Amino acid sequence: MDKIFKLDIKIVFIIFVILDIFCVGLGMGVPFFCILFGFPIGWYSVKRIIINSNRGKVIFILKKTLHYALVTSIFTFLVMTILWGRTVPMFFDPNTDFVNFGIPFILYEPKLSFIGWLFLMIFISPFLQLLTTIFASYLTLLRWLKDNKTLE
Repeated sequence: MDKIFKLDIKIVFIIFVILDIFCVGLGMGVPFFCILFGFPIGWYSVKRIIINSNRGKVIFILKKTLHYALVTSIFTFLVMTILWGRTVPMFFDPNTDFVNFGIPFILYEPKLSFIGWLFLMIFISPFLQLLTTIFASYLTLLRWLKDNKTLE
């Protein structure tokens, strides 16, 4: 089992990229599965750091975990920007029909709902993935500290 955690970081990132793009496709552009993907990312990142580092310091593990969570969240942000960012020029076209675009109306005004939808897809969803990754990694770290009975 430790073989999975000793893979080269570049290979791990390539696997993450493939799975993250798969999760985006699975949600048909809505990154719901990317947000849920944050849970196994958090678990894996802490396990990888604990197994590969000879330092058992919690501060080091927390810093590396936050770094990994930020990298994965930034990648999801870039994917969402590429996917949904191409619809931004629709704001400047007076003939755009926002009603038939196919998004749910969060607000009563179609154009405001479209703005809210894009903000949700591009900014909020990667942030939620960051939060799920950090949450899962901290739970994994707490479990490891409890099992090893080490609190620093």
